Amino acid sequence: MFKYFEPNKIFLITSRAPRYVLLLFVIVLSIGLIEALIFSPEDYKQSHTVRIMYVHVPAAWITLGIFSLITFLSIIGYIFKIINFFLISKSLAPSGLVFNLIALVTGSIWGKPTWGTWWAWDARITSMLILFLFYLLYLISWRIFESKDKVFKITTMITILGIINVPITKYSVDWWNTLHQPASINLLSKSSIHTSMLFPLLIMTAAFALFSLLIFLMKYNTELIKIKNKGLDRL
Repeated sequence: MFKYFEPNKIFLITSRAPRYVLLLFVIVLSIGLIEALIFSPEDYKQSHTVRIMYVHVPAAWITLGIFSLITFLSIIGYIFKIINFFLISKSLAPSGLVFNLIALVTGSIWGKPTWGTWWAWDARITSMLILFLFYLLYLISWRIFESKDKVFKITTMITILGIINVPITKYSVDWWNTLHQPASINLLSKSSIHTSMLFPLLIMTAAFALFSLLIFLMKYNTELIKIKNKGLDRL
């Protein structure tokens, strides 16, 4: 089964994919921005400030999703010695870091008119900051450790420790009394957010996911080209 994850076989697909992903991203993003900025209603309390949600929330979702995926790939890769899984994880991390930063910055911008401050040591904000530090540690580890065995082990340990923070971030608004409101979208129960806001939110999430995929493909293809230029058939 895992033979299908050989870099050279995957490169045949990933080298052609970015142009199509870029086109799809532009289309979905355009629709999402029109829905979010024009057709979605303003909030009765926050007015047009609520539109920051269409960037902030998808960025946070993508951040948590990518770190969860990196953790899964790292653990499976370490157990079954699938080195390419580490390469995929390494290529996913930059977009996760970018969206984590976007979530923190937009959260600050949103917090100023809503809470009256740019920053508060709220449980969710703090846990997102901690996750950002785990992303940094993960990427720095790839740069400072030359031994593959060592970097594989250390990055896997970082993801295992970091994944503990993911459910804390997700459920912090339910577990503690925080400045953040409780979750408006629930998979197992009725969501409190109106469809006029939910629809553009989901479209923007799809657009951000496509952008993450685009960054990943560019980074992954670069890594594969480096391997090919070194005259290696495998990692």
